Amino acid sequence: MTPSGRLLRYARTQLVPLHLNTAHEAAAVQALVHYPTGAVYSFIPKNACSTLRMSFALANGCIAGPEDWVWIHPNNGTFRATLRELVTAPYTFVVLRCPFARLASVFLDKITGRYPDFWALHRRERDQLDPDETTFRDFVAAISEPGALEANIHWRPQVDFLVYENYDDVFALERFGDAVARLAQKGIAVADARALTGHGTGHLVTEEGAVADTPIHVLAEMKRQGRAPRHAALYDAALITQVRALYGGDITLYETCCRAEDMLFAPAS
Repeated sequence: MTPSGRLLRYARTQLVPLHLNTAHEAAAVQALVHYPTGAVYSFIPKNACSTLRMSFALANGCIAGPEDWVWIHPNNGTFRATLRELVTAPYTFVVLRCPFARLASVFLDKITGRYPDFWALHRRERDQLDPDETTFRDFVAAISEPGALEANIHWRPQVDFLVYENYDDVFALERFGDAVARLAQKGIAVADARALTGHGTGHLVTEEGAVADTPIHVLAEMKRQGRAPRHAALYDAALITQVRALYGGDITLYETCCRAEDMLFAPAS
């Protein structure tokens, strides 16, 4: 074990050279270094990652200000930690998110917006996902197919991104203000990128009403009008059960490391 007591989560799971360990590499490529402090952050897509990647780019001297924020997109791996940096990091942290809310956010952003993520899934489904009529229920069914859950970083399980067995701090996106304050104590200034990216729905007027079977062309029009459904409105009892089974590891992780009451739905009895 390292002097810090920190253990690489997946290093010992495959008896191969570490660079050929697929589980470790999938997590390690997402571990970024904050050079002024040496801190390592495991970035998980849809978990405030644009805000934190922009914050790291500012701190690491690669961008001058928020006006340069788009630089982060082709530079996901620019600050990737070396093995030595992973092992000797003086501070490590990760941001988790309620798995139900994260999946809803992915759908309302990447799928409803027909980003390349949608078209890649469309191709995996042999072009069977309708570009206009796909629903959240269709989306969940598609990522339930063998291999599909791990095929895209935006809906890949959060546990796959954890390079360490334990972190110094595990934050919940649902209480991100706590993370901002704590990171400031650690010398890491957080620059909010939400208004720049437009990926979330926080700037939209949320509405009630079940939308599990509402086609994406309708949801896209709602967004253009400045409206969005609540994340919980995408689910019914069947979908809650299905997603709970798909993301069982993430749900256990969140309930263990964060506050279970911040989950979109109560734990299964």
